[in-house]
Amino acid sequence: MNKIPLTARGAEKLRAELDQLKRVERPRIIEAIAEARAHGDLKENAEYHAAREQQSFAEGRIKDIEGKLSNAQIIDVSSLNANGRVVFGATVRVLELDKEEELTYQIVGEDEADLKLGMISIGSPIARCLIGKSEGDIASVVAPGGVREFEILDVQYI
Repeated sequence: MNKIPLTARGAEKLRAELDQLKRVERPRIIEAIAEARAHGDLKENAEYHAAREQQSFAEGRIKDIEGKLSNAQIIDVSSLNANGRVVFGATVRVLELDKEEELTYQIVGEDEADLKLGMISIGSPIARCLIGKSEGDIASVVAPGGVREFEILDVQYI
């Protein structure tokens, strides 16, 4: 199985979610199922069916997170020294040349990506065009609206 790149911060968030699911959600759902069973006929018991659905979702999410963590290649961004080049985990400040707009992106794993927070997936077109470039380089990406060009202003490993 292929290793999934994950930042140390992203791995910690997944571990926290896993802990929440196992320690809080799972016992709460089991209690809800037991309470619903006590009400009698399970065929027409909406509380029982809702609790079972929650249990199914929670167990699926637990397996999903455990699988991701077991196949994760956790990369500590702060210990990287890529000689100023853009690599996985780097935070990149760019100038979009057409709009004269400054943007900041951190290149993260697919599960961590959140554009609102400036975290873009390693598989995204923008991240792929930035990887390997250094401060001062121009990176071009073909987007649905046309070609977008970015000048790399700064690369940090935070």
